[in-house]
Amino acid sequence: METKDLFPDEFFKQFKTGDDPQNFLKDLQKRGIEKLLEGELDAHLDYSKHDLRKDENTLNGYSTKKIKTSYGEEQIKVPRDRDSSFNPMGTVS
Repeated sequence: METKDLFPDEFFKQFKTGDDPQNFLKDLQKRGIEKLLEGELDAHLDYSKHDLRKDENTLNGYSTKKIKTSYGEEQIKVPRDRDSSFNPMGTVS
């Protein structure tokens, strides 16, 4: 699939100023990083958030972290596990 096929032309009509697409991309990047971290924790725990847990270590909320991105500094939510053994591999350190 080509990137031009991801969004219909109507989608872009919502942007009224030059900052609007930048803000959209900034938010998209933030959500993407947070979802990658959640997926990484799911793999670490060996089950997804809403599945039955396999052992005592479980999702234990989120902490916040400031990161630097190509769009500037951003505060993201980082998932954590009960026994604090989750260490994000490459996304956030």
